[in-house]
This record gives sequence, C-alpha cells and structure tokens, in this order.
Amino acid sequence: MDKVKNLYLKHRELILYVFFGGLTTLCNLICYYVLAHILSINEITSTIISFIISVLFAFFTNRRYVFMSDAKGVQQVTNELVKFFGARLFSGGLDVLIMYIFVTLLLFNDMFIKVLSNIVVIILNYIFSKLFVFRKKK
Repeated sequence: MDKVKNLYLKHRELILYVFFGGLTTLCNLICYYVLAHILSINEITSTIISFIISVLFAFFTNRRYVFMSDAKGVQQVTNELVKFFGARLFSGGLDVLIMYIFVTLLLFNDMFIKVLSNIVVIILNYIFSKLFVFRKKK
C-alpha cells in the first residue's frame, strides 16, 4: 500500500489533472450533445457554449484541487482567471477550428471528432496551466 501512496504523492498533480480533465471533458461533451443534438443548435455555437461552461468548471477545479493555487484576493484570483481564460481561448479556438474542418467541411462524425479534439485540448491545457497560469513563485 505504501508503494501506491508514494506513487500517488509523486504524481498527484498529474493524476488529479487527468481526473478533473476527464470531468471537464465529460462536462464539455454533455453540454455539446445537449446543445447540438437535443436543442438542435449548430455545431460551432454548441462548441463555443460548451467550451465556456467547461472552462469555468476547469478553472475552479484546477485552481483548488490540481495546482492548489495560493493566490489570495480579488486581484490575484482575477489575474489567474484572465490567464486561464486566455490560455483556454487559444485551445478553445483550436477546438472550434478542428470541429469546423472535420465536421462542417469534411463531414466526419461530430462526436468522434469532438472526443479527439478534446484529447488535444487537455494536453495543451495542462501545459498552459502548469507553466503559465498556476506557476508557483520561487
């Protein structure tokens, strides 16, 4: 049991990021599915709305549980939020571009492409969060 605990402690941040990234992806996919398939909103608008909802979820979970931010006060938290959204706008724009190319233009299955796109987005978002948004001060 100590080996498992030590392995978890050694890789805690990455394990929690994958866990919450999975929940964020699930949030994104469910929102997208409801918007696109139940409410019949086009795939680009559905992608944008699901992106905003999932980014808000990701900010609060990443800030508190994954990177355990020590930012205090409105200014510091707002600064993190702005950086987080800026990084996510880049990856969200990439998500929209992927959906546009592969679904709108090439007519691939939207849910299959959405899953693949989210894998790329999760990897980029970890890198941005670790190196740019929640970077620990030395």
